[in-house]
Amino acid sequence: MKHASQAALGQLESLLQKLRGLPGLVEKKPGIFYVKSSAYLHFHEDPAGLFADVKLNAEGFERFQVNTQQQQAALFKRVRAHRVG
Repeated sequence: MKHASQAALGQLESLLQKLRGLPGLVEKKPGIFYVKSSAYLHFHEDPAGLFADVKLNAEGFERFQVNTQQQQAALFKRVRAHRVG
């Protein structure tokens, strides 16, 4: 599964704008977010669609589908709850 292309990230622009507004998240490259010096969230694309990998715990990344507005809203809600408390 490859990292999301610029075209794929364009489909996620409203989600990316919301993520950029969360405290503590730094977008080091388009669509690749860090917390301090640790990778936290990034996007992938494959024939099944777009996915986000998010590090919500010390065990590693969890994968979320982000193909629909509802899936994107659910991801943002999880990230906001995790980052903001």
